[in-house]
Amino acid sequence: MTVGVSLNAPAGTANQIDAVLGQAEEAAAAGLRTAWFGQTLGADSPQLAALVGRAVPSLEVGTSAIPVFGRHPLTVASQALTAQAATHGRYHLGLALGSRLIAEGAFREPFERPVARLREFLTVLRELINTGSTEFEGELIRAATPLPATVPGAEPPVPLLVAAMGPQALRVSGELADGILPYLAGPKALGEHIVPALTAAAEAAGRPAPRVVALVHGVVTDDADAVRARVAEKLAFYEQIPSYARAIELSGGQRAVDVAVIGDEETVAAEIRRYRDAGATEVVFAGTEEAGEAARLRTWKLLGELAG
Repeated sequence: MTVGVSLNAPAGTANQIDAVLGQAEEAAAAGLRTAWFGQTLGADSPQLAALVGRAVPSLEVGTSAIPVFGRHPLTVASQALTAQAATHGRYHLGLALGSRLIAEGAFREPFERPVARLREFLTVLRELINTGSTEFEGELIRAATPLPATVPGAEPPVPLLVAAMGPQALRVSGELADGILPYLAGPKALGEHIVPALTAAAEAAGRPAPRVVALVHGVVTDDADAVRARVAEKLAFYEQIPSYARAIELSGGQRAVDVAVIGDEETVAAEIRRYRDAGATEVVFAGTEEAGEAARLRTWKLLGELAG
């Protein structure tokens, strides 16, 4: 099982790109295999992944995840293919349904029929990445390529992953994507609900066994209670989003912090093994900075040992 980490520049950093490049070098030195980058309204995550992958060739790099609202498959394909060429085949593209807050609050775009939009988005994106062209007239998305949409050197085809956890999104992901990027879904939810639904959809579509890249909010610390209180406040936002609330409930929790992995090395290692046993093919830790710099480095050291 591959073990990776989500990279985030520290608060107050003078230059986000410089800070993340430094973190990537630390992650590689610790033995981590993959580095992932979130996408909000700040830095462009495919560009960031391309820069990191170019500078630190031992790391696979990925985006987790670009919302399908406010974007078009042609522009996302261009970003992904450029990152794939820049990293010589080590880029992984993650997509997300997104949320009403971003779709309507930022892009002023109605958050309607997200699963249908995901299906059309993936259909067009797959065609662009595999062939460099498309002629698609869907209900929600239209796309054509009067000019080639290829990037020489962007090989092999970029893996497509989806931050899917609900039944409909899992069905679409199993049929059209290469795997999923569940977040705040504990081993119970993965093993009993998410992985079986995804696998069944992939098998029905005649596709290979999908990847399950489990994003876990966690940190190694001896002060678990204090860190847990801080994490509970930070993650409370996700409890208002139905897909996350359902995943938390299916994991046996009531709050998002209930599925965070916080504790000493033995505790964290045991939880990572539970994710593996539940069907995760990769575990990526986010939020490792929650308990300070020393705890972050301690967490990365453990993750690197487990990755080896």
